Amino acid sequence: MADPAAEPVEVIAAPSLAGLPHGFLGRRGGVSRGDVAGLNVGHGSGDDPALIAENRARAIAAVRPGARLVTVYQIHSPDCVTVADPWPEADRPRADALVTDRPGLLLGIFTADCAPVLLADREAGVVGAAHAGWKGAVAGVTDRTIAAMERLGARASRIVAAVGPCIAQPSYEVDEGFRDRFLAEDADNARFFAAGARTGHRQFDLAGYVAARLALAGIAHVDRLGLDTYAAPERFFSFRRATHRGEPAYGRQISLIGPA
Repeated sequence: MADPAAEPVEVIAAPSLAGLPHGFLGRRGGVSRGDVAGLNVGHGSGDDPALIAENRARAIAAVRPGARLVTVYQIHSPDCVTVADPWPEADRPRADALVTDRPGLLLGIFTADCAPVLLADREAGVVGAAHAGWKGAVAGVTDRTIAAMERLGARASRIVAAVGPCIAQPSYEVDEGFRDRFLAEDADNARFFAAGARTGHRQFDLAGYVAARLALAGIAHVDRLGLDTYAAPERFFSFRRATHRGEPAYGRQISLIGPA
C-alpha cells in the first residue's frame, strides 16, 4: 500500500450536495503511521492525540477552511442533536447524528465501515450528518435526523442526501440471526440480503437499506457513492478488515458538511 501521508487529502463529493461545503474523506493525506496510517481522526484508535489533531485540521482545511468542527460521542444509537454552538471535545453529547443551520460550523461523523450520511435542504440552510451502523440504521437514526432538520425549517421534500463509503454487500457477511432482526421489523427487508458463500450466512446491503429508509422518509434524491471501505485498504479504514487481518488497531475516517 502506498504511503497515505504522501498523498493529498482526498475529498469525495456527492453530486446532490454540489455547492455545499462537504466531503467524505478517507485515509489519504494524513500524518498517522502504522496500522492507522493516514488521515486517522478517531481518538478511540489509540493513536497519538497530536497526530489526530493534525489530521482533523487537515480535514477541515480540505473542506471548509476556518470552520469550527462539531462531533458527537458515537454510540450506535438513533439519537440526533441540534447544534447551535460547538461544545468542548470532552463534553460531546452521546448521539449518532447532528443537524445545524449555523454558518461557520462543520458537522463531522466518524466511520470505519458504518455508513456516513450527509443531508441538506439548501433553501432552508439546514444540514445534517448521521452515523448509520446497522444498529442505528434499523433504529431510525436517519428518520430522527430528518425530523430534527424539519424542526429547523427544512422540508423532507427538499432534502437531498448522500450515503458515503461504507462496507458493501459483497464484503458484509452476516448470520441468519442478524437477518432475522431486520425481518422482524419488516418482511420486505429480505431484499437487502443476498445468499452467502457459507451455509447459514447472508450478505447484507447496508447502503441499500439506509438509502431505502431515506426514501421512505420522503427524501426524493439519495446519492449512493458505492465505495466499499473493506475492499479498498489504500483509501479507507475498515473495522472488519482490521479484525480479519488480526491488526491491533484500526483508524476512523470523517465525513463533513456545513451550511453554505
